Amino acid sequence: MSNFAYFCYMKLPNKLISKLEKRKENNRFRLLNTSTDLIDFSSNDYLGFSRSKKIFEASHQYLIDNNICENGSTGSRLLSGNHLLYNYAEDMLCQFHASEAGLIFNSGYDANVGFFSSIPQRGDIVFYDELIHASIRDGITMSNATSYKFKHNSLQDLKDKIFRFIENCKNNEAGSFEVYIVTESVFSMDGDSPNLKALADLCSINNYHLIVDEAHAVGVFGKKGVGLIQSLGIEHQIFARIITFGKALGCHGAAILGSKELKQYLTNFARSFIYTTALPPHTLVTITEAYKELLITEEIENLRNNISFFKKEIQENNLQQYFIEGQSAIQSCLISENGHVKKMAYQFQDKGFDVKPILSPTVPKELERLRFCLHSYNSHKEIREVLQLLLLLYNR
Repeated sequence: MSNFAYFCYMKLPNKLISKLEKRKENNRFRLLNTSTDLIDFSSNDYLGFSRSKKIFEASHQYLIDNNICENGSTGSRLLSGNHLLYNYAEDMLCQFHASEAGLIFNSGYDANVGFFSSIPQRGDIVFYDELIHASIRDGITMSNATSYKFKHNSLQDLKDKIFRFIENCKNNEAGSFEVYIVTESVFSMDGDSPNLKALADLCSINNYHLIVDEAHAVGVFGKKGVGLIQSLGIEHQIFARIITFGKALGCHGAAILGSKELKQYLTNFARSFIYTTALPPHTLVTITEAYKELLITEEIENLRNNISFFKKEIQENNLQQYFIEGQSAIQSCLISENGHVKKMAYQFQDKGFDVKPILSPTVPKELERLRFCLHSYNSHKEIREVLQLLLLLYNR
């Protein structure tokens, strides 16, 4: 028997098969689906940049004009992969986002895992919103710090937990420790936002370190899409900002923005940065060309108009009681029970609308939902029709 045949028929251990079967029984089983030609209400491509011929051709032309004919980066950034384009892209990010320094990672997941596994030290305390992204949870789990979650977007619950656990540390003479508070400027499943100004003030007064994931805010909020942090004018109160390029920027990768010392530390201690092959030149050029497009595009305004129109249609169809309140491109309609929300999503897809169900355990049980992602290229007719279908399905 050939090695190929042998590996093809290696049996999955029974305990793993059992976990898969249990997931199927609970309507939690996930499948990989190919992209469709349905009307897009599911992707993170808020501005349509991923399909922009202009950005594609500009990136290609830059590589040709600069005689860059490389398919890959050849190694990690600390070995052979630190192309000059990294300096260009990181300098551009700092200028656009008003940051002292920036460090590009291969993905938002890599950025969050790298940051939270290396920055908080043993004895430090991390307070995180209970709905924080899985990549942040994974990074915190890999660290040696103590961590506590606080109720979603509840400043009071955060203050109560800070008082309780920090006073306990002081009473136990725990020694010196740092406090890190982490949230998202726009939550990926709910589409809502915390009181960032109040959080920033709390951290500034008490010398805590505030970390904000801006993945779903960049390209959507603020002048030229700078994000919520800069639109509020609090960027200098933030210890670190995580921005990603796979949402409104329509490309790939992520960056952590902060001080020069933070960049130096992550370069030396963030394992997801150190031990991975660097991004290829084409990806770096695409990032810079997408940012150039942010400076001149009308798509941001088109997106904001569509968000306003969607919310107006919610009101006119008396659907507001089903939706989580938020001003972002993510509008979530709560429909409990995995089987029920999956069935409704299939009905949308049968009618030509790509609306995805969000199931537990991705979201808490009984808080399953249909997640409507809005884009600059959705027409008012499409928005009106998808909400009329939602109303029809609710009334059945």
